[in-house]
Amino acid sequence: MSRELIPGRLSLPDLVRVGQAGLRARPLRVLLSALGIAIGIAAMVAVVGISSSSREDLNRQLQSLGTNLLTAGPGKNLFGEDVHLPAESVAMVGRIEPVTSVSATALVQDASVYRTDKIPAGQTGGIQVLAAQVDLLPTISGQLAEGVFLNEAIAQYPAVVLGAQAADHLGAAPHQQVYLGKQWFTVVGVLQPAPLAPELDNAALVGWPAAEKLLGFDGYPTTIYARAVEDDVTAVQKVLATTANPEAPNEVDVSRPSDALAAQQAADATLNALLLGLGAVALLVGGVGVANTMVISVLERRGEIGLRRSLGATRAQIRSQFLAEALLLSTLGGVGGALIGSLVTIGYAFSRGWPAVVPPWALAGGLLATLVLGSIAGLYPAIRAARLSPTEALSTP
Repeated sequence: MSRELIPGRLSLPDLVRVGQAGLRARPLRVLLSALGIAIGIAAMVAVVGISSSSREDLNRQLQSLGTNLLTAGPGKNLFGEDVHLPAESVAMVGRIEPVTSVSATALVQDASVYRTDKIPAGQTGGIQVLAAQVDLLPTISGQLAEGVFLNEAIAQYPAVVLGAQAADHLGAAPHQQVYLGKQWFTVVGVLQPAPLAPELDNAALVGWPAAEKLLGFDGYPTTIYARAVEDDVTAVQKVLATTANPEAPNEVDVSRPSDALAAQQAADATLNALLLGLGAVALLVGGVGVANTMVISVLERRGEIGLRRSLGATRAQIRSQFLAEALLLSTLGGVGGALIGSLVTIGYAFSRGWPAVVPPWALAGGLLATLVLGSIAGLYPAIRAARLSPTEALSTP
């Protein structure tokens, strides 16, 4: 009594070994195809990683600087004319209960600052002269690069503190003199860049009393800086305009500087989306490379396919073999791409002084994308190989 032979099934370890053997037979072609996928995955992981690292750095900055800083300044009236805040507006804002500190600066009209008195009047370099209150620096979380800031004593005399850009433009340092408002002022300090008050970077700050006495300052503040209790920032923001100018609150512009930083970060998302698109294109090119490698492999290995079919290999086993090769090839590229993308992220973040952040979902998503791509790219070659009959495969030269 004859027994019908039932073909054995390939186990998963057997499939992996057979797939590895097929890839080892064409190392250079496999390397180039895997590289195509690796570039796409690396681009996607690096874009997400660098964006996440930048966002984490921004969050740390905001945590150190504080997101509870509000500013108020004069706007325009109904006729489009410039207006000014009341001279007592700073004191009134300070009376708002959740406000923990308040300070102000004011633009000194018709005053410019120069390195020497020999420079033409029109070459101001865009540097503004601002009267500043002595408690400005802690209110805006500002830092000194060198020297000292204005205090009650210094603010009475012709002394000036320069913003970071202004000092660089003037080439001035503490103990040097600059020509300001047609007289000489001594530089007593230089500020570090102020993220929450960038308008100070290109400004020359003089004491409030000295500005009134020496520069004809009218005493009206142009920017009020107010710190509030974190949980009450929104409530303070709603009443800030009314408090600063009760008679015309519609003529007061209120803003939250930390929102500008967050908006800048959001604007970077547009570029990140573009880069992700380029990474997806690179990934698609890598998938085409995988498909090309597998199709050529089918054509080159007709003899092997025919021999295996004649020895009893089923269509399903042939199909599984070539699909396993495509998945292994894609996985090789995906793992390499994830590793390269992570190293690029870490290197770039280190160069910028950022914390390196590579989201796990980006790595998992990249690897999942390679498996899907490998399945799609290897499906047609696998089906084509399985359809070859033993006689057709063995008779093809």
